[in-house]
Amino acid sequence: MLAAMPQPPSAASRDEPVIRERGDACPGALRLHAADDGFLARVRVPGGLLTVRQASVLALAADRFGDGHLELTSRGNVQLRGLADGCGAGLAELLDGAGLLPAPSHERVRNIVATPLSGLDGSQGPQGPEGPDRPDALAWALEFDRQLCASPWAAALSGRFLFAFDDGRGDVAALGPDVTVLGRPDGRALVRLGRAADAVELAGQDAPRAALTAARYFLDAAAEAGTQAWRVSELPAEHTLGTAEFGRRLDAAGIAATPAGPVDWPYAAPPEPSGARGPDRATLCVLPPLGRLGSAQWRVLAQVADEGSGELRVTPWRSVILPAASAHGAARIEDAGLVLAPGSPWESVTACTGRPGCAKSRADVRADARAVADRARGPLPVHWSGCERRCGHPRGTAWVDLVATGSGYRLAAPGRPVRDGVRPSELAAALADARTDPDVVKK
Repeated sequence: MLAAMPQPPSAASRDEPVIRERGDACPGALRLHAADDGFLARVRVPGGLLTVRQASVLALAADRFGDGHLELTSRGNVQLRGLADGCGAGLAELLDGAGLLPAPSHERVRNIVATPLSGLDGSQGPQGPEGPDRPDALAWALEFDRQLCASPWAAALSGRFLFAFDDGRGDVAALGPDVTVLGRPDGRALVRLGRAADAVELAGQDAPRAALTAARYFLDAAAEAGTQAWRVSELPAEHTLGTAEFGRRLDAAGIAATPAGPVDWPYAAPPEPSGARGPDRATLCVLPPLGRLGSAQWRVLAQVADEGSGELRVTPWRSVILPAASAHGAARIEDAGLVLAPGSPWESVTACTGRPGCAKSRADVRADARAVADRARGPLPVHWSGCERRCGHPRGTAWVDLVATGSGYRLAAPGRPVRDGVRPSELAAALADARTDPDVVKK
């Protein structure tokens, strides 16, 4: 189990505010991004929830317009790559027909994560009975998405602004959201702005509307600052969001809230890969290596979901939760090359696109990760990056940072000196050592 969460290597605190001269170019399902392997579409999936039909449409889109693969992102969304030039209209029509574009003007701002096991713990859950009094975080997330899409002003948020609805265990709350809703006992909830130490407490039924009020507060502060801040952490010090002002805005909106003071925020590790055991149905946690699936593999997940609860939940840790699945379905998933058993070398191993898909990458990081995965195991997560941008790196936990430099890899691990120029022949041993740092990992 991980110790307290040291700051990731690329998340150092800012000494100066971010000042931008351009708008947000974050890709979406309608605004495609040009990459070396074709165009890229990012389909937002609020709360990670997909129906079987929606999942099937995503597989169809990957085959019809893209390279036949689907990628899971660190915000529980789905990416399609290798899209052909001029496919935008056809792709949008297909996604819209499946209910994946309920508000075209807002599709890039629907960055909403929720505790993926919310409502599934207990005898049928992959990690045992836990928290019967916890709220339904997914219901919060879906109601918030409805309110967000119905608010014209919310379209001004950046494609990077993140909302998290946590049922109280502390999993998605640890992802560095801009607005966090954390479930409390007796139908209560906390709402936090950015990484503030304090929060406000209110009735759980008011949580979605309170999160929307927080988003409006951020946009007002960002407009006043004039620096084109995309996230709460980017606001200048003199425009920092304050709990007192937030409380006043909630009161004006008719939401009763009280200051919570400094909060001891919980932390829960991501769900581990797990499969059905015995004749009873169970919740599966499926791990695709490096968060990438072929359309045939994705269709297997959709078929198993169709025989179970009828839903798939994409997690921010690039896994998929399938409630009420059968042991037979689990066997089909493993036969498709996806991971269901804990202890896989692919646990906590992530990578950016790398070569040949990204022009900025200095290495084929996915191939390098595959070459050493079995020999470089360890408790600490590791992320392979093709350049200094570190796209898709882990959040909310200590992690080992590998960055391709053109002359090998730069390796950074919590509590250790940075190593430059790590050669391919040295990677497995160096990475295995870095992932088992005794000062960071609790046995």
